[in-house]
Amino acid sequence: MNSFEKFINVFNQLGGKFCVPVEELVKRIHRIRGFIFDWDGVFHIGRKGEMHSGAFSESDSMGLNMLRYGCWRRFRELPFMAIISGERDKTATLFAEREHFNMLYTGIRDKKNALDHACASAGIIPQQVACVFDDINDLAMARHCGLRIQVRRSASPLFMQYTAQRGECEYITAHPAQEHAVREFSELYLGVCGMFPEVVESRVTFDIEYQAYWKARSRVKTHYFNWKDGQMVKRDNQLT
Repeated sequence: MNSFEKFINVFNQLGGKFCVPVEELVKRIHRIRGFIFDWDGVFHIGRKGEMHSGAFSESDSMGLNMLRYGCWRRFRELPFMAIISGERDKTATLFAEREHFNMLYTGIRDKKNALDHACASAGIIPQQVACVFDDINDLAMARHCGLRIQVRRSASPLFMQYTAQRGECEYITAHPAQEHAVREFSELYLGVCGMFPEVVESRVTFDIEYQAYWKARSRVKTHYFNWKDGQMVKRDNQLT
């Protein structure tokens, strides 16, 4: 077993499901220039109500930071980052601003509209976008993207079977949202690119390369949009 096979086996042993041959996954990952994430069911379990609100974990945050840094080292530029959600959530705003995402789309019913807008804004095509999603309302967006990562939910066995059999995703995470599925994807991406050790070591030493990345990341300003009267409308923030 070669080193790459050992790496893939780590994710197989976790319980991750590769829905395409690994060679196809590698090909798709190497085309990616932007990342789009659903919010509910991806960064947190998705409960709603007065006693519940969206949340995120520092583990996922670190994973995304390393993923973006890996892209920075590969392409000498930051990847496009966006959250597309059907709801409005204060925590999503906090996360997007803290992590310097490019875009936060909220109140979006047809997420394909937001995908098209995001790609036009970033100057990329959907086939260059990785989409991390979890449910039926995400498929209109996800099926057009170049890489589709589905977050596992054991209560949806038929939906996971549906997406895998119909070619709607390339990988289903071993972990659900509340157990850091975003971190799992981030490490999968870096592992496939063969960059995990160098990215970690550079962050640990906080070397010149990482400092340059961090300055560029810190300059990214988050822009807010929602869909109104048949068009995408820019907002001052998520709640106005």
